[in-house]
Amino acid sequence: MSKLAEFRAAERLLQEQLALLEKLKSDGSLKKELEFKDQLQSLMDEYGMNLRNVIEILDPQLPVELEPAPQRRSRQLKVYKNPHNGETIETKGGNHKTLKAWKQQYGNDTVESWLQK
Repeated sequence: MSKLAEFRAAERLLQEQLALLEKLKSDGSLKKELEFKDQLQSLMDEYGMNLRNVIEILDPQLPVELEPAPQRRSRQLKVYKNPHNGETIETKGGNHKTLKAWKQQYGNDTVESWLQK
């Protein structure tokens, strides 16, 4: 698409969006909702309430999830020391290439015994 055609298409979309915006501005129900929101916000400010408090008052049975879920805690760093060659590995998971090779060569239980406390 040429730059001129791209410009014309963007200009047409902009005009459509502006027309929709003007239509919404003159809509009576939108004006009522905006007025309600402003009055509710001023009441919440006046009484020191937040959205969570208002929802709990109106519907205590409704689970309110306004806060994000807690993050998963990070994995603990594990340090393994091979007594045969003195090599040390620091890893947070079991997907370490050398650790896997040790477990295959010496066995899982033996390598886990090398875990430094």
